[in-house]
Amino acid sequence: MSALFLLGMFAGCAKVPQDVIDGAQAALQAAKTAEADRYLPEQYNAAKSALDAAMAEVETQSSKFFLFRSYKKAGEMLAAATTAAQEAQNGVAARKEEVRQEAEALLPQVPEAIKQAQALMKKAPRGKEGKAALQAIQNDLTLVEASMEQANTAMQNGDYLTARDKAKASLDKTNALIDELKQAISRKAGR
Repeated sequence: MSALFLLGMFAGCAKVPQDVIDGAQAALQAAKTAEADRYLPEQYNAAKSALDAAMAEVETQSSKFFLFRSYKKAGEMLAAATTAAQEAQNGVAARKEEVRQEAEALLPQVPEAIKQAQALMKKAPRGKEGKAALQAIQNDLTLVEASMEQANTAMQNGDYLTARDKAKASLDKTNALIDELKQAISRKAGR
């Protein structure tokens, strides 16, 4: 009888810490909902990896004979994963603000660069090769303008990361076109 009591007592001590697991998973989901996976991907992925490692430890302990199970390490790992997820979630607002400011700084630069490229197109050589090159540049500028519309829409919708990335790509592309046009004009002047 007393042996059965002891077995029952040990079995009751080694239960899966489901409430801690649920808390860690909820913290990770809250971080994802706050867009930590987009704005702070390294922190979010670290929290996710910590949770995955903790869940692996839970599985390892669950597969052991009940007398040898100990979820203490898993509990500590789950607590660390929860903390990491909460820190990622808490950092999103500041990072989002940084990205918003970057996007706001980039967005007005693109139309100015487009105007500069269009002005240079008027000075560019118009020969057989020049005409085809100018048409390709015009097509690229049309794509840049479409991308800028998407960037402005993203900005209005609060998707600052997409707005910043599209504005940066548009500015980089337009600056490359400006450089190409300047080279063509200088080659024409050098003849």
